[in-house]
Amino acid sequence: MNTRNFLALDLGAESGRAILGRIDGDQLKLNEVHRFNNNPVYIGNRFYWNPLSLFFEMKHGLAIAQTSENICLDAVGIDTWGVDFALLDKNDTLLDNPRNYRDDRTNGFPQKAFEEVQKIDIFAQTGIQFLKINTLYQLLSMRNTTSLDFATTFLMMPDLFNFFFTGNKTAEFSNATTTQMYNPNTGTWAYDLLNRFQLPTNLLPNIVEPGTIIGSLRGSIQKELNLSNIPFIAPATHDTGSAVAAIPVKKGQSDFIYISSGTWSLMGIQTDKPILSQKALENNFTNEGGFGHTFRFLKNIMGLWIIQECRREWHKTGMQLDYEQLIDLANKATPFASLFDPDDERFLAPGDMPKRLKEYWIKSEQEFVDSPGSLVRSTLESLSLKYRYTCELIESILQRNFDVIHMVGGGVQNKLLCQFTANATKKTVIAGPVEATAIGNIIVQAIGINEVSNIDQAHQLIRNSFVTKTYTPRENEIWDSAYEKFVTII
Repeated sequence: MNTRNFLALDLGAESGRAILGRIDGDQLKLNEVHRFNNNPVYIGNRFYWNPLSLFFEMKHGLAIAQTSENICLDAVGIDTWGVDFALLDKNDTLLDNPRNYRDDRTNGFPQKAFEEVQKIDIFAQTGIQFLKINTLYQLLSMRNTTSLDFATTFLMMPDLFNFFFTGNKTAEFSNATTTQMYNPNTGTWAYDLLNRFQLPTNLLPNIVEPGTIIGSLRGSIQKELNLSNIPFIAPATHDTGSAVAAIPVKKGQSDFIYISSGTWSLMGIQTDKPILSQKALENNFTNEGGFGHTFRFLKNIMGLWIIQECRREWHKTGMQLDYEQLIDLANKATPFASLFDPDDERFLAPGDMPKRLKEYWIKSEQEFVDSPGSLVRSTLESLSLKYRYTCELIESILQRNFDVIHMVGGGVQNKLLCQFTANATKKTVIAGPVEATAIGNIIVQAIGINEVSNIDQAHQLIRNSFVTKTYTPRENEIWDSAYEKFVTII
């Protein structure tokens, strides 16, 4: 069998990577060929992404992969975060820089939306968790603006980059579902809902499934970078959709909960149909798309963002602590000194996170801890306890129990978090692979060109290629006591 070469352009909220995936027989090998920062930009009081800089870096990664490695790429796939988008005018020109979902323009807009359409009706037509960052509320904040008036095309972030590379406009299924503008009952955009909100629907591209060939590399870019023609294939372009596709389960296995751990923690199950029950609505669960037109019934939890923001603040004061140092300090810190709800809205926006944690602890009448080790330990403990809380909700909604949690993504490098998760939930945690998003991106590309026949074969390939680590629960009584305290403050 010939070696096949795939490039995953994987953009996270903190950084982007170009990761080369080589399938040789029954092995998949990864090589990170380019890494770059993803730095959102404040202009005045507005918070933007910088798509042109990101596109420049993605092109650079593409060139490095094909030239320095002396290979011919069989395909390229792009994944990013969800909810954010760009608008193009009739000349296919960006009307504005895309806003970052942490921009405050959507403050209060979910409540304003409920004045026009009942909350229960929005959920029935979309099945999506109510978060102010959702695309729906971003667009509602733009009604009667010049940008929306002059727009002719709406593209989610990965769809925008696919357009930059190929000239073709599509909307990939998994990312489209994150908008709260997709109707899983009809399998189309939620036209009725959007019409009731008087939002334009003529902007919306056709929705395609993961594994679809979007198009080929523009001739102008081929010439610019001295590259050959390369097909671009849509993976699950929502990074969590790709990560879940890479969970190395055996055929037919569904008795597990997953956590995709990174800037956000996304925790849930995979199902063939969306779960639109009253209990799902009451507990603010979401149904996001995945490979094979599956759905990810999950909860968005704030994740390691809080540590990332603390670290940025410490860097300003001269404390240049890397993540390994922080975890070591956390391991030595006093257990359960102070806890908090990671999903408290005050932690959503960028800024002085240690100060916000102090304010939270003062308000909840807890001891204030201010050392980096204590802050990191408190975050990891609080996250793990929130996982337990979410596990109990999932099991209550579905009326079934789960014994195993598959944990994937960059967060699994944090062994302390993995062990805390097992301790808090009293479930076996299988951690890995770390590069789940890139792996999921690559295997869907491989399925798209028929190099891999189906998802079961892809999972076997992953099991052959990557090691996982198992964590078993410890210190049950101590964590039970902490959980009793935790549920009183969230």
